Amino acid sequence: MRQTARVRLATWNVNSVRARLPRLLDWLGTAAPDVVCLQETKCDDGQFPTAALAEAGYASASHGTGRWNGVALLSRVGLADVTPGLPGAPGFPDVQPRYLEATCGGVRVASLYVPNGRTLADPAYPYKLAWLAALREHLSRQLAADPALPLVVAGDWNIAPLDTDVWDIAVFAGATHVSQPEREALQVLRDLGLRDLLAEHRPAGTFTYWDYRQGMFRRGMGMRIDHLLATAPVADATREAWVDVEARRGTGASDHAPVVVQLELPAPA
Repeated sequence: MRQTARVRLATWNVNSVRARLPRLLDWLGTAAPDVVCLQETKCDDGQFPTAALAEAGYASASHGTGRWNGVALLSRVGLADVTPGLPGAPGFPDVQPRYLEATCGGVRVASLYVPNGRTLADPAYPYKLAWLAALREHLSRQLAADPALPLVVAGDWNIAPLDTDVWDIAVFAGATHVSQPEREALQVLRDLGLRDLLAEHRPAGTFTYWDYRQGMFRRGMGMRIDHLLATAPVADATREAWVDVEARRGTGASDHAPVVVQLELPAPA
């Protein structure tokens, strides 16, 4: 019988890695993920807490400029062929640090932070769609070159794929995150062969984000906008997927909760 390796992979929009560092380190010690995709790190690469994460047992790679974006990867199962930036990404007006890839434990992992879009009338909305189009082209080329590639693209997508992925679809009429062009852009990516790991393992109405305002977390007024999309070799190896809601509780929490998947992958020969 072929041996397998258990790998726990997570994605988390931490809403400032330096402000959230004590909570992040505590969560790493408790949840014990092997690979973590971080978004909205809000620090440049020189400020990234590499030493503190290394002390916790994680190699790390950061792609950030100290503004409102930034992504990172943490791994304790290897971090190789690190590639920052999305090829062909549009500028707004400059190209923003929203994409980072590396190979971890035999899986190609991408951490991404899709633009918010703001409103349907804002210039940030066509920028969001253009960014997603560049992502489609990039992933299409990767999968054409290697159709069997074990790939996970994880992060804050700022898109709720279904009406049940927001607490009240009527509230979002005419808003971003649920518009048809955004949902279609996400579906085109899924048509490449990417599967939604959380949706396959959790019921409808599972949220990953709750605004800080008006007690929305306490009132259950959330959205599912953090996704792990994976090719068949990873999706078929997924045994569990969950939202770590406890990480959203308490003082100083991010407005997102980590999304975690448990994989059982073929062990390296």
